[in-house]
Amino acid sequence: MKIWKSLLIVLMIFVNLAFAQPSFADRPKFSKNPDYIEVTKSIKALTKAKEAQTEIEGVTPEEIQQKIDELAFQKYTLETGINWGQCDNQTGKTIAVYGKRPNSEENEDAVYDNDLYFLADGQSTKNNWDCDGFYLPNDARIVGLIPDGQVFTEPVAIKIPDGSKLVINTNPDNAALEINVPNAQVVKAKEVNWFIPNVSQALIDTRVPNAPTNQS
Repeated sequence: MKIWKSLLIVLMIFVNLAFAQPSFADRPKFSKNPDYIEVTKSIKALTKAKEAQTEIEGVTPEEIQQKIDELAFQKYTLETGINWGQCDNQTGKTIAVYGKRPNSEENEDAVYDNDLYFLADGQSTKNNWDCDGFYLPNDARIVGLIPDGQVFTEPVAIKIPDGSKLVINTNPDNAALEINVPNAQVVKAKEVNWFIPNVSQALIDTRVPNAPTNQS
């Protein structure tokens, strides 16, 4: 009888191990995330510029420190395991955003790493749906990047790191787009496998909004 009791106890232990959550499993390697690497590099570069009192065109020392603080917060967010971004459109117009298809199976036949979706004014992309950035129309200006006031001679998109909530506004004085993510990157078609067209805001405005949103 004692042998059977011992075997039963051992069996129960194995069953519990089989169905228990693997709490001791390795955490995701956030340090290998390209966005985490880029955020870390940006912090180091800005910190070095501040310590050396190197001027960055269009940016004051106070603004440099603010961007360092914001990046440090983004770095912490990535370290906690949040691997998606969110885009919030407050421009007064429709914008084009980048993200993967909701159905992962369909992604196997995708030509590009991300699809282009259209986000209506006043809407935010859905929680846990990874918005990787947005398209910059060929007749639009943007501020809030480093360096600021860049002029683009070819079609570009704006890429944001995971863990960011990107808010896009329109400056009422000069109609330029403004963003709140200090380390957003300007990317071209030859740098990322995204569809980056060469069209105006007027054409974007004709599209039916179809981005996954919290409102939908």
